[in-house]
Amino acid sequence: MTAKFNDNDLAQMASLGLSQDVVQHQLDNFRRGFPKTVLIDAATVDNGGILRLEDADINKYADFYKKNLKNKKILKFVPASGAATRMFKDLYAFTATYFGVDYSIPKEYPSVQEFLEQIRSFAFYDDLVACMAKSDADFDDYMQRGDYSTVINFLLKEQYMGYGNLPKGLLKFHRYGHTQRTPLEEHIVEGAEYARQSDDSVNIHFTVSPEHRALFRKKVAEVKLFYEKCFGVKLNITFSEQKHYTDIIAVNEQNEPIRDDSGHLVFRPGGHGALIENLNEQRADIIFIKNIDNVVPDWMKHTTIIYKKVLAGLLLSLQQQTFKYLRMIDEGVSPAQLRAIEKFAKDSLHIVLPDDYSKAEPKQKAKILHDLLNRPMRICGMVKNQGEPGGGPFITLNTHGIKSLQIVETAQINRKDEKQEAILNNATHFNPVDLVCATKNYHGRYFDLRKYVDPDTGFISKKTKGAVTLKSQELPGLWNGAMAYWNTIFVEVPLATFNPVKTVNDLLRKEHREG
Repeated sequence: MTAKFNDNDLAQMASLGLSQDVVQHQLDNFRRGFPKTVLIDAATVDNGGILRLEDADINKYADFYKKNLKNKKILKFVPASGAATRMFKDLYAFTATYFGVDYSIPKEYPSVQEFLEQIRSFAFYDDLVACMAKSDADFDDYMQRGDYSTVINFLLKEQYMGYGNLPKGLLKFHRYGHTQRTPLEEHIVEGAEYARQSDDSVNIHFTVSPEHRALFRKKVAEVKLFYEKCFGVKLNITFSEQKHYTDIIAVNEQNEPIRDDSGHLVFRPGGHGALIENLNEQRADIIFIKNIDNVVPDWMKHTTIIYKKVLAGLLLSLQQQTFKYLRMIDEGVSPAQLRAIEKFAKDSLHIVLPDDYSKAEPKQKAKILHDLLNRPMRICGMVKNQGEPGGGPFITLNTHGIKSLQIVETAQINRKDEKQEAILNNATHFNPVDLVCATKNYHGRYFDLRKYVDPDTGFISKKTKGAVTLKSQELPGLWNGAMAYWNTIFVEVPLATFNPVKTVNDLLRKEHREG
């Protein structure tokens, strides 16, 4: 069914860079839904889906990275969009109901009890005390009187510290004596350790929300010179925002477009999968991708730094061999060379050849291999599953009948299918978002990353806005369907490399305390 839009609707779409055909396609997706991802098996160390490196391999690839850095452009790409509101979900719920009487905090809100008991341990504690003092409010006095809601409001409310509306990247996470660091600063320190180029420059790109861009720029201006002197580097820090032409129309439960009080159509950001557009604009030989909140204090960084170098060394090693074979195919290959390339594709890059490959003529086989090898490449670190919600590594079958290694979110799986549920439960590893990517081909030109997206891997969710239930649609996730046709290698990395901060109390874990 084709939707009817008025002139104002069309003008609104045009202002976002969207065409009517694109919006209609989005509506069609709502109506027909997205197919669930078909799991063939969990990718594990035992079945070869995940590579477990020996000590000798770790040293070899770290050295390979070090020796092959000359003239390579390196980039750290950090998705940092959105406010930290969800970090403080329990604190918000608590302040909405707590009035200081007939209330058992340990029973009703154990997480808030932990927060209050250890509030002096947080890196932002001194700022909180100072903020309250500016309003002639004594922190200790309010705590003794049990006026906890006021204390929390000073932390969260925009007119005070505003932590509820600030991005995670600008919250104070870690304490170093009398100083504190934000995640933005921890990423700068990490970048200086493993993303330093041969000319001592470090490139870091943050994707940010429009409303936070000025705050990020201000923070960088405050700390840039300090970290450049500390590490003897030249920092090149850039920012971008999700493109409005990746926004997606919102609909009601009848799949009809929703309008706001002014009669305008409601569009929502397309999720982190939209960032494939931002990534596609970056120009580098090696791109490290890591989430903004997965950072640790200096005493914990060693393992992360080593494994980033290891993954990058493995990437460069495989890329070097891939380029060699692509050039050989261009020049013409013998049957023996063709078999060697087949073995490399299957054993080293985990490429599953088409079912009819064995029946093809040698020239056709060479063409198939060339197409399969000449793609963007990514090495994905995987940690042992500790019950974290989110995606994991699987062997999948897409709608075109192609088997491949993919990172799959739980929302993409048919949980009602017993076989699919059993495969999900057999997963041994979890996706910590620890990627090292190569986006140039063997001619030195950049791939158009948008050509390697599987559009069938988006998904639909429901959200409540006031009294209205709206359906929103997410584009294929950045490390899920947006990279579906990349050559992918899963590598086991230590759990010490994965320490995300999803709730404020995660900052109380030993991994985020002073060493």
